[in-house]
Amino acid sequence: MTTTSSRGTEPVRYGIIGSGMMGCEHILDIAKIDNAEVVALSDPVQSSLDFAAACAGRPVDTYHDHRVLLERDDLDAVVIASPNFTHAALLADVLATDLAVMVEKPMCTTVADCLDVRQRAADRDAMTWVGLEYRFIPVVSTLLEQLRTGVCGTTRMVSIREHRFPFLVKVGDWNRFSENTGGTLVEKCCHFFDLMRLVAGAEPTRVFASGGQDVNHLDEVYDGRVPDILDNAFVVVDFANGVRGALDLSMFAEGGRFEQEITVVGDKAKLETTFPGNSVFVGHRHQPGVAEVDAPTPADVPYPEFHGGSSYLEHLRFIECLRTGLPAEVTVDDGLWSVVMGAAAHRSIDEGRVVHIAEYELGL
Repeated sequence: MTTTSSRGTEPVRYGIIGSGMMGCEHILDIAKIDNAEVVALSDPVQSSLDFAAACAGRPVDTYHDHRVLLERDDLDAVVIASPNFTHAALLADVLATDLAVMVEKPMCTTVADCLDVRQRAADRDAMTWVGLEYRFIPVVSTLLEQLRTGVCGTTRMVSIREHRFPFLVKVGDWNRFSENTGGTLVEKCCHFFDLMRLVAGAEPTRVFASGGQDVNHLDEVYDGRVPDILDNAFVVVDFANGVRGALDLSMFAEGGRFEQEITVVGDKAKLETTFPGNSVFVGHRHQPGVAEVDAPTPADVPYPEFHGGSSYLEHLRFIECLRTGLPAEVTVDDGLWSVVMGAAAHRSIDEGRVVHIAEYELGL
């Protein structure tokens, strides 16, 4: 590895492991950042490599084996954007190097694997960043900024609704089975559990959920198997400080005005926002009217259609932390907790009961 500090202001050189849909999103975003460049790609599927190389917009080296990519001595950072079930093994290899790494969500598909990653990351100095990029969607980051001002008083409730389209088709249809994804409430909803925990400012203590697979993918068969991924759920989360969180998920509701709605209620005021959207609304108790806070997507975001430009904005922060030696803004612990909450929700659905987080014996 050539360290960033030794190369002064030269571009941060990325290697991308996994060049499917999310890998290409990262590649396209990085290509628009002046002080960054993708120089190497790894993916076992040739068609994915070819498409990703075209997205890079510059000559890049390609590999079928990520271990060959990791042998290079000119990389500053690696992005892991491969299928969920590969993250644990890939992180074991990457965390054995001194490369900074951004791993796409979910960090791993099981709590046990997340705990193993936590231990491996603790034994090294290089930055480990988990790609929970929803934090960086402009309306979400503005809502969090408003919350930090104390406008709501003491936070009491946070609710998130996602009504959206079904899971997209991916290479090898790996995302059709919970054993590969960690389950819908880990794969998709780790973003929302991360936001709940940020808003609450405390760790979760118990989870209760109801959900099922009622509409999507029931007419699909892969090697004789019908997909088993949930397509709707309600999840309630209690936090240690008394904050309550609620998730309302439907993945067969693409006909609505908004894909996501987020509401935070305190004892003094209420915050609301939507995605898509460009405003956060603040309503004070016992006062007429609602104030509107602008939260536009910055003009320099090249692909606002990519999660509201959040991946691009996330890379700007990642590069800043890498260059200045600041710690990761989205930590391994953040990645762990987001998976724990999703796993607990699945256990609650499977067993029809409240799940206490203490059951996972996290030792944190």
